[in-house]
Amino acid sequence: MILAFLADGGDEFTSGAALSDKLGLSRTAVWKHVEALRKMGYGIEAVPSRGYRLVEVPDRLTALELTPLLATHDVGRVIHFAESMASTNATAFTLANEGAFHGETVVAEAQTQGRGRRGRSWVSPAGKNLYCSVILRPELPPARASELTLVAAVALAETVTEAGAPAKIKWPNDVQLEGKKVAGILTELSAEAERVHFVVVGVGVNLNMGRADFPDDLRESATALSMVRGQRVPRALFTAAFLTRFEQWLDRHAEEGFAPVREAWKKHSSTLGQEVLVKTEAMELKGTAIDIDDAGALLVKTAEGKVERVLAGDVEQVRPKR
Repeated sequence: MILAFLADGGDEFTSGAALSDKLGLSRTAVWKHVEALRKMGYGIEAVPSRGYRLVEVPDRLTALELTPLLATHDVGRVIHFAESMASTNATAFTLANEGAFHGETVVAEAQTQGRGRRGRSWVSPAGKNLYCSVILRPELPPARASELTLVAAVALAETVTEAGAPAKIKWPNDVQLEGKKVAGILTELSAEAERVHFVVVGVGVNLNMGRADFPDDLRESATALSMVRGQRVPRALFTAAFLTRFEQWLDRHAEEGFAPVREAWKKHSSTLGQEVLVKTEAMELKGTAIDIDDAGALLVKTAEGKVERVLAGDVEQVRPKR
């Protein structure tokens, strides 16, 4: 609360007495809170007889940092922040079950059980990247809920590209830089046969990790935006830019359907036109990825000329033999 009052004060000083009165704390308690904030990286100037003034905000992802940067009407307008949580998707799913509104967003500085697709873990060190999940309550039948994954992928690829590194999308939901994974999307939903209750779209983006931050088995296949563009990424600016663009695409999807999303996705695709090996729980399929259909399914043409429709699976590009 002290931070909110200081932020509202802008360049003006807020007296210790005023903070004491507003918060019902002693002057000593106010000072202790200020010291705690300083240890967290907030620059707070203190001048006798004038009070306190916020002069520097650290590279954090609380509502204080994000809200002034957002250009949204719903997404990110309510932010649930924690220094650490098991999984932003799990927290968002619980909040949605409890009645959280469309656009409420969960953000963590670190995850202890970060999750990717198909039960994989997501490496989530503190203070380096973006881990967030957005609660959506779309007017969609359950069969179309998977379109929202591609909406998020387009928004994320555009945000990464605007941040200084041309991004590609590997079907269905990996964002890549120079052929390496920089971000992933995990979409989960609660639905009945004819109605979606809510959808949780989780995003993990490697922003400021260094090579040593990756486990050995990921160092050749994963990267971070800062490693490619050659400078540190301001995380709050990136996060606000993504949430804003995500909402813009959500609005367009709601108004115009999947067609514009499909065309934008295809422009960023690293999968289409490639020889691929698709692995699903039931089979392996080899062929050329030729398109995605009106529902976002991958269309693969086999060597025999048959076009197979893939709704879910892992895609590997087949390297030509030398």
